Amino acid sequence: MPKMKTHRGAAKRFEITGGGKIRRRKAYGSHLLSKKSSRRKRGYRLKTEISEHDADSVKKLLRQG
Repeated sequence: MPKMKTHRGAAKRFEITGGGKIRRRKAYGSHLLSKKSSRRKRGYRLKTEISEHDADSVKKLLRQG
């Protein structure tokens, strides 16, 4: 059997931390920004951990699990 390929779309959207957790970008930070407060927009810059319910499917796409 050939090797399984990494899902390239997932590889561009998620990153794996040193501890094996998966991080993602937050939603809503790319357009319609004039109505959002600076504090709210600043929060969108941070990455957040994905839900534990989604972790298995994302790991499968990234071929980590």
